[in-house]
Amino acid sequence: MRIPGFVDAHCHAFQRALRGRDRGGDFWAWRDGMLALAGSLTVEEIRREYVEVYRELRANGFTAVGEFHYLGLEEARAAAEAAAEAGIAFVLLYACYLRGGIDRFRQASVADYLTQVEALRADGIEVGIAPHSVRACPPDALRELGAYAAGHELPLHVHADEQPREIEECVSETGVRPIELLDATGCLGPRTTIVHATHADGHELDLLAAAGARICVCPTTEANLGDGFLPVARVLHRGIELCIGSDSNVRIDPLEELRELEGIARRQTGKRGVMSLDLLLAAGASAGAAALGLDAWPDATIDLAHPQLRGVDGDAVYDAVVFGCAGGVLWKTSDQ
Repeated sequence: MRIPGFVDAHCHAFQRALRGRDRGGDFWAWRDGMLALAGSLTVEEIRREYVEVYRELRANGFTAVGEFHYLGLEEARAAAEAAAEAGIAFVLLYACYLRGGIDRFRQASVADYLTQVEALRADGIEVGIAPHSVRACPPDALRELGAYAAGHELPLHVHADEQPREIEECVSETGVRPIELLDATGCLGPRTTIVHATHADGHELDLLAAAGARICVCPTTEANLGDGFLPVARVLHRGIELCIGSDSNVRIDPLEELRELEGIARRQTGKRGVMSLDLLLAAGASAGAAALGLDAWPDATIDLAHPQLRGVDGDAVYDAVVFGCAGGVLWKTSDQ
C-alpha cells in the first residue's frame, strides 16, 4: 500500500554517533558532549556516516530530509553527496552561526554566510536559510537573514524556545522572548519553521499563527534531552501547522514521533484523538514537505504482510500503522 513518504524536517545527522552514549545531567551537559563530537569529525567521516544515517531514515519510512547543518561548507557538500547516494530527497538548512558554539560552526559575518549560501545554491543544492538560534545570531543579523529569505523565497528554519535558559538570556539581552525577537526582526512568515517552540508562551504562539509559520516538533529528542512538552492543544487551537523531525537521531522512526505528539496532547488534555489521524499523517508528510519547500518527494509503502500488521485489514490499516507500529513497516518505493 503506497502512501506519501514521511518527511524529516529537522535532522542533525552527525548526532547519530551519540546514540547510546549521550548522557548528561541536562540539556547543557549533553550539549558539551555534542560540541566535542562536532569538533572532532572530518569531512570524510561526515560523508561516510551521513550515508548510513540517511539509509536508516529511508528504511523507516522517511523519504525526504531537511539537514540542519552547522559543521562547515565542505561538510555541507559532503552531506548533499551522502543524501544523493542514499537516495533521499534533500534540503540543506544551512545554519548561520555568528557567536557562541565552536570555531567550526561560525561564519565571520552575515555577508560571509550568504556568500556560502550562494555557492551552495550554485552547486545545485536545495538550500534553506537557518539562523541557528537567537543565541547564535544577534538581532541585526536576524534582520538581514529574514530579508534575504523573503527576497529569495527560501525556507527559514530556526531553533527557538527549546530551553528556559535560552529564553531568559534572550530577554536579558533584548527585552523580549525568542519568537517575539524573530517577529520584530522580520524572520516570521509563511516559509518560517520554528524548531521546538517547547516553552513558547501564548503571545508567541499568537505571533506564529498570525504569520502563518510552522512548528517542527521532535518529540523523541525533546524527551531524551529533557526539553519538556510542546503545548500541543494550544498550538492546534490556533491553527498552527506542525511537522516532525528526527533531530539528534536518538531514534529514527516517524511513527514514534507522531505517536509521541498525540500522546503529549492526550496527557495534557486528558482526552484521546486530540490530533486526528489525517492531521497526524499530514504532520508526518505534507507539512514537512511544505516546511522544506518541496513540491514533490518519494512515496513510501506499507508492508501489509509485516507481522506488526497481523490481523489488521481494511480501513484499520492507517490507524494500526500510526498507533501500533514501528517504522520498519515502511520503505521508500519511488522517486518523483
